[in-house]
Amino acid sequence: MSQNAKEIADIASFQAFFNCYLKEIDEGHWYTAKQWQDADKSMALEACTWVVETPLAAQSTKLAVTVNYRTLVGCHRFSRAYLFHPSSCKWQEVPFSSVVQLLIETIFSSNVFSTFNVQRERNKQELLSRVNESRSLMDAYISQRLDDPKLVSTDFIDAEQSLLYGHWQHPTPKSRQGMLDYHHAYYAPETKGRFSLHYFSVARRLICQRSALTISAEEIITSSLPISSPIKEGHLVLPMHPLQAQWLIHQSSIRRLMSEGLVVDLGTQGVDFTATSSVRSLYNANLAWMYKFSLPVKITNSLRVNKRHELDAGVVMATLYRKTGFSEAYPQFKIITDPAYITVVLPEQSETGFEVIIRENPFSSGKDANVITIAALTQEALPGETSMLSRFVQTIALRENTSLSQASIKWFAKYWECSIEPMLKLYDEHGIALEAHQQNSVLQLEEGYPSIYYFRDNQGFYLSNAYRNHLAAMEPESVTVDALYFDDDVICDRFAYYLLINNLFSIVGRLGSDGLVEERILVSFVQQRLLALRNVLTGAGTLFVDQLLSRSSIPAKGNLLTRVHDVDELTVENEQAIYCHIPNPLVMTCLEEPTEVNYASA
Repeated sequence: MSQNAKEIADIASFQAFFNCYLKEIDEGHWYTAKQWQDADKSMALEACTWVVETPLAAQSTKLAVTVNYRTLVGCHRFSRAYLFHPSSCKWQEVPFSSVVQLLIETIFSSNVFSTFNVQRERNKQELLSRVNESRSLMDAYISQRLDDPKLVSTDFIDAEQSLLYGHWQHPTPKSRQGMLDYHHAYYAPETKGRFSLHYFSVARRLICQRSALTISAEEIITSSLPISSPIKEGHLVLPMHPLQAQWLIHQSSIRRLMSEGLVVDLGTQGVDFTATSSVRSLYNANLAWMYKFSLPVKITNSLRVNKRHELDAGVVMATLYRKTGFSEAYPQFKIITDPAYITVVLPEQSETGFEVIIRENPFSSGKDANVITIAALTQEALPGETSMLSRFVQTIALRENTSLSQASIKWFAKYWECSIEPMLKLYDEHGIALEAHQQNSVLQLEEGYPSIYYFRDNQGFYLSNAYRNHLAAMEPESVTVDALYFDDDVICDRFAYYLLINNLFSIVGRLGSDGLVEERILVSFVQQRLLALRNVLTGAGTLFVDQLLSRSSIPAKGNLLTRVHDVDELTVENEQAIYCHIPNPLVMTCLEEPTEVNYASA
């Protein structure tokens, strides 16, 4: 491999940041490589297809980035960056890390950020810090895993821990503020660390627990997490992530309870766990349950805290979804539920930090082969390697003696049938929309093809207000969790982003970028399938599909703008990040003409 870990991390970090910048801040001026070079014959370009220019007002100059692959729907792939020097009227190549700093200066000197100077400077330093931290961590993870054969494994936990680049639609994909250097070896999924949980004994009168199952949360914990410490009479055992445990024992309210004997620190012990891709959901191959904890860590946009309403939502949705009978009608589609929780309740605290979510584990030992997140399937390959999705398609094409394009279309069709179509019908029939982004989407593969789609995440349910009576008739408790309910116009916006841009279009972009099939062929496939569905949908899905096929723009989560304004989306009303609008690929024309494209409108 010609590139070292630092170079790979620099490129991947710039890819993520500049794709966000073009989508959310400035669409840029696009030229074919020939057009651009004809305009400045003094500049010799390496082999590339496109060049995108954008002004850098803070420096009174402009930036040009060469583009090896221009996408309709996914991630542009960049190769080099050049800065124009007005004094000499010449372009000079600049490193990607320097370009990111110049772009951040430009953002904060523009009217995109229109608040007080003190907050402006604070937010700028916060963004710079997160960008640098993310790039540094990516470097460390790649350095450790470059020659690891587990990176190409398709077992559940190996795929979960293979995401070295992180969220490609986020400017700081590996930002993890709150984790110290030595923490990563144990608690970061990318390092494959294993660790025991930290346990507390808590007086029963402080405990709140709930379960949608025939067994309680405390019974699940007792049976699956045996520990050696003796437990005081009238106490229950609560497991905790070690990082959260250290946070808890430094809280004055908890220290007071410990001095009164109501909370007892039992330390770390018991069976080992390892982190899934979300960092805070933990897995043991021998257990029927996963555990999801709060963490005192800011991961990408937010401090990761289990909110009380999310705990109740998980239990309610486990019961409600079972009563819909949807997975019986569509056996290729499943929801991994969070059917139980346990926590400590204290006066005047909505959350105490003890919140534990218990998640079913359908991928225990013997059931974990060929189980992969969409994020892992569509991740950019390391230099000289092949993406996971591309490997499956190539194997299928060879086995079935067909073209790569035909194998790609067939794979895509099977994915549509086990994931996208059922989700559209779930919304249409029951008013339930899912925040089905790449990391929440897990595939079971058979002979390389998608066979079962799994959705996970109790934070990711949107229930239509128009379906309240319908859902209450199935499960009366569903109307008690107001945070789950939204109007259909809000749902349509969020559903469009998560289902299409974050999920489906990541697959389209990956297949196109890898040269397996033209993106516009798959976009046409999506149009045709939506038109066919439009004829059979009878509920909320009709409005959603109509909008997808007719609106000139489509809402997209603005992760860069969310970071620019330092928004923690889990703490604001409706957990609402900043959104922008991008041209709707389902109605826009092709990119054959090198005209300037109005690519973003925040």
